[in-house]
Amino acid sequence: MAQMFRGDGLHKVDAKGRVSIPALFRRVLEATDPDWTDGLNANFVIVFGDHRRKYLECYSMEAISEVDDIIKAKPRGSKGRKILENMYYGQSLPTSVDETGRIVLPARLRQKIGLENEAYFIASGDTFQIWNPATYDEVEASSNAEYLDDLPDDFDVAALLDEDPR
Repeated sequence: MAQMFRGDGLHKVDAKGRVSIPALFRRVLEATDPDWTDGLNANFVIVFGDHRRKYLECYSMEAISEVDDIIKAKPRGSKGRKILENMYYGQSLPTSVDETGRIVLPARLRQKIGLENEAYFIASGDTFQIWNPATYDEVEASSNAEYLDDLPDDFDVAALLDEDPR
């Protein structure tokens, strides 16, 4: 069974773009990187290519390998494969966590999501996201709250686990 990211965290971003990855996330990155051993830095991939997204999507090596397999299964030269190759290969950043548990986010990626002094990390199963905290509160948290507000007060959110995935 695959390791999953869980939790969230708010971390300072310094002038050079260095930011600490939540400790629980680092453990998952280590467990899902086939090249990681004690004393080495865990690798992962930041995907930033979708212009509609207001966050950075971070894939463990295990998760990005699954995406790679899906892309490779598509017909070479197809429109779908070209779009996926552009986003997951061309507009992504392979990176690693340093010895102090930090990564460096290049200026281009910080600008894309308006990141300045703080970064908000939130788990998303086999990926995690990096947000500008204000954007997350405005866009994602408010969207989730609106969805929940539309449900009856006695609605058990766990019932969503039983929904048909189609």
